[in-house]
Amino acid sequence: MILGKISVETPKYEIIAADDDYEIRKYPPAVVAEVTYDPAQLNSDRDGGFMILAKYIGAVGNPHNSKPEKIAMTAPVLTKTAPEKIAMTAPVVTKGEGDLVTMGFILPSKYVRAEEAPRPVDERVVIREEGEKKYGVVKFSGVASEEAVAERVKGLMACLERDGYEVIGDFVLARYNPPWTLPPFRTNEVMIPIQ
Repeated sequence: MILGKISVETPKYEIIAADDDYEIRKYPPAVVAEVTYDPAQLNSDRDGGFMILAKYIGAVGNPHNSKPEKIAMTAPVLTKTAPEKIAMTAPVVTKGEGDLVTMGFILPSKYVRAEEAPRPVDERVVIREEGEKKYGVVKFSGVASEEAVAERVKGLMACLERDGYEVIGDFVLARYNPPWTLPPFRTNEVMIPIQ
């Protein structure tokens, strides 16, 4: 995958089924760096975790990890609503609905286990292993606005239910391009985990 003019690693997956509406993909285990935050703390910035993660991998300024080691950027950047409140590692003020956001970078495939990845200096960054997963996926271009994402989630959920798939979690938004990419050239995906 080309991110801007830089070639970046993207996760490998197997397409289990595909039709005109969506794909069913199986992803292998991966190591993920994540930060969970309250967008209200960051002036409603749903991408506020990006700079925290970029500092961890060393893409911005000095690396903020234990080695210090620069970690190659990968795509996509994953964003999801956090399923529950987490223990505070920094002051957190929750919105009325308590919607926290988790943003994650899938680390390069050379990191097979979480303990192989450099330890973050910033306590808000969590390194974890994610097991093999199956997702229903729909791809779209343009700006991944809340309205555009909600429309794709609704449509994908309807297709998955129609075809007898059991949804086992909330959707994940995957974005493959930097924010300066013109909207028609952006690649986004809505991914819904299934049994």
